[in-house]
Amino acid sequence: MSGMPSPRSIALLGAVLVLAACADRHEPIAPASVRLSIVPGAAHGGHPLATPMTQEVTTTPPYWGDPDGSGSALITINPGQEELCWQLDVSGVALSTAAHIHRAPAGVRGGIVVTLTPPDASGRSVGCTTSADRALLKEILASPESFYVNVHTGEFPQGAVRGQLDG
Repeated sequence: MSGMPSPRSIALLGAVLVLAACADRHEPIAPASVRLSIVPGAAHGGHPLATPMTQEVTTTPPYWGDPDGSGSALITINPGQEELCWQLDVSGVALSTAAHIHRAPAGVRGGIVVTLTPPDASGRSVGCTTSADRALLKEILASPESFYVNVHTGEFPQGAVRGQLDG
């Protein structure tokens, strides 16, 4: 059977013949141009959670944030990709020094569970992280009211504005 071509050889020959038949010998082939966009996974899947942000006021312990501050937070969670993305927009506050998602119900301060990039001088922060634990992401989705977004400033280090997540 050494004289018979192998199935692989036949397939390769067939592919070459198909490509040769498609070629146009009269026009040069121009290089193709492909433009790719990098899109975070949560931008094409995931669960959005939005909240307005206002002066942080907590009762336990008592604390008042920036009375002039306001904003919004859009958090998109894709636990399948272990990804959390955000868009924060704040105004009426000094330059932000930190931003986080904390675990606590409304009116109570809680511990940091996800660190976000603080808003820049324009008041905006957009980003994604894949360092959050999948179990935490599922917990936030299952009980968003137990978490809040907080933006800190030098004048209000405990939080200038806050938005409680809501499903």
